[in-house]
Amino acid sequence: MPPAILLRLCAGLALSAGIGWLAWRRQSLSRGGVLGAILIGTAMFGFGGLASGLSLIVFFVTSSLLSRLNEGRKRDLQEKYAKGSRRDFGQALANGGAAAGLAVAAALAHAAGDGQLTGVLLCAMLGALATSNGDTWATEIGALSRTRPRLITRPWRQVAPGTSGGVTGLGTAAALAGAMLIGLTFVGLRGLNLDPEGWQSAGSALTVIAAAEVGGLAGALFDSVLGATAQGIYRDPARDMLTEKACATDGQPYPLARGWRWMSNDWVNFLASLAGAGVAALIRLAAV
Repeated sequence: MPPAILLRLCAGLALSAGIGWLAWRRQSLSRGGVLGAILIGTAMFGFGGLASGLSLIVFFVTSSLLSRLNEGRKRDLQEKYAKGSRRDFGQALANGGAAAGLAVAAALAHAAGDGQLTGVLLCAMLGALATSNGDTWATEIGALSRTRPRLITRPWRQVAPGTSGGVTGLGTAAALAGAMLIGLTFVGLRGLNLDPEGWQSAGSALTVIAAAEVGGLAGALFDSVLGATAQGIYRDPARDMLTEKACATDGQPYPLARGWRWMSNDWVNFLASLAGAGVAALIRLAAV
């Protein structure tokens, strides 16, 4: 293994462990979430480079801060979500697993001397990370919208706040901003030449930002489409409400209202990040 990658792996492990511990102390991560964050952070720093790893930190820090935004107003929506604001192992992998895997693939392509493939994979990595950041921003900020969301598959139909597949203008704008932040962060850090390789094969600054923003927004919207169609949604008879939770607190399973039981919110997030990666890769290919 090249010394530069080994050094970044060690740095990524130390930094991810430190951030994970702080997040656990602040109850932003469960113990499993800390493990997931360490695995993903180490891979992103080690194989994706410092610009990629620090972009991951920007995602984690901003999403954690936004989860604390106006908690009182969002508390009533928590019963509709499968999980709370404290991320577990599955959530960590769902949000960062695709980006970490693509970072490893990009490093392998770079080692093989394939600059074209390296650039495509780097933009795909950013698209996956931008999707996760954009979707998180859309969820956390969109929940504060004063207008009722509309179902993305049937925009003429208004739905209750917190409904899977519901979108608002505020949430969509937040998704755009969150995705763009990832692109801007990577471009800014890459310009400081923090990585020995430079990762210039990702393309021009405009290409990278476009890949992150368009890929991130496309992935976030695909997340909403899956939430409105395939995600498993259950009915809580006691409260007469729809929820992402499959079981009551006593373990009693809720009846399935729509979607597939295996399609949990974690799967939705992971598949959406792959979709965002695919769109970002196409933008990089079109820029050649």
